[in-house]
Amino acid sequence: MKKSPAFYLSLAVLSILVGAFFGFMLANHKPTPATGETSSGSGTVKARVVEVLEQGTVELGNHTQLYQILEVEILEGAQAGQMFSIDYGKHQVVPSETVFHPGEQLLVTIGQLPDGTYQAHFADFLRTKPIIWLAIFFALFTIVVSRGKGLRSLLSMAISFGVILFFILPAILHGDNPILVSILGSLMLLAATQYLIYGWTLKAHTSLIGMLLALVLTSLLASISVNICHLTGFGSEEAILLSQIQGAELNIRGLLLSGIIIGALGVLDDLAVGQVSIVFELHHANPQLSWTNLFRRAMIVGQDHIAATVNTLVLAYVGASLPLLLLFTLYNEPFLTVLNREFIVEEVVRTLVGSMGLICAVPICTALACSVTQKADKLTGFARWLGPRSLERHQ
Repeated sequence: MKKSPAFYLSLAVLSILVGAFFGFMLANHKPTPATGETSSGSGTVKARVVEVLEQGTVELGNHTQLYQILEVEILEGAQAGQMFSIDYGKHQVVPSETVFHPGEQLLVTIGQLPDGTYQAHFADFLRTKPIIWLAIFFALFTIVVSRGKGLRSLLSMAISFGVILFFILPAILHGDNPILVSILGSLMLLAATQYLIYGWTLKAHTSLIGMLLALVLTSLLASISVNICHLTGFGSEEAILLSQIQGAELNIRGLLLSGIIIGALGVLDDLAVGQVSIVFELHHANPQLSWTNLFRRAMIVGQDHIAATVNTLVLAYVGASLPLLLLFTLYNEPFLTVLNREFIVEEVVRTLVGSMGLICAVPICTALACSVTQKADKLTGFARWLGPRSLERHQ
């Protein structure tokens, strides 16, 4: 089948985006000094349970739990092949329903004592295999249900993770402006997502432009909110640890803003594409609708979408912070005192700003899609470069 100019143009644009991504990444690459860390983290290595040396119950405060003394073999690192005895549950609270059996693998932390000998401690469960199987099941389930679009969505998800892991994070650690890096990275992953899933079409172009406008507006709202709430970014132990490791090179407040932007991006993608699709379908069903009527009808659906999405976003943030909220409930602190704490305010700002960005995205994308559909007939001369209105109508 003969390829259209739009096909080659889409390849060119994607090539430029990929080239810009790797070029920026290489130009800003900062080698990490060797620290002797293992593949699992600093001093943390994989180990295999050889034998259960002792097993019983112990009381820790008012809690009775099962404990085990395990003999383990180190599987990696400088101590690979050596045997250690570790304590699981004798001096720290652990899940009582979990016991280890010979042959199971786990993560242990190895430390050096003042006399030069080494001692191992339980660090965590090894969850690699179940995560891999869950990811495989997810991929197969997505492909079976969504078929071609599901496969393209998995590819776009992989690109998104690649942009975050190999572009956004290294650039932030390098000391670049987190907001600019996040917006540029968002442009890359949004373009990949739109064109891989929806093809080189007017609908994809419209969705991408609408999302970028909403993303810039969300960034401005986030910056203003962080400033007026006097947020420093040090509302979590992770931020404090990063500051101690990276020092002045890392912009902690900018990192907070970057997290707000990326956090709103996933829901923004769904909301913008859905709203643009509604406008295109309404116009296809009744091409005689004026811009005003088309906008009004699409906004009726958009308002329902806003209510459901904002509620989903709030519940997602509350669910992630549930253990923290329970902790403050136990301390019986006044509500306003709890609300004033920075790590609580961070989540409130994250939720409210993300929700406002999503709310703004609906009229922005709706108005943009209405204008494109109303003017689409005048763009017929550029159709070979802009592509069809949508893949569904083109097939």
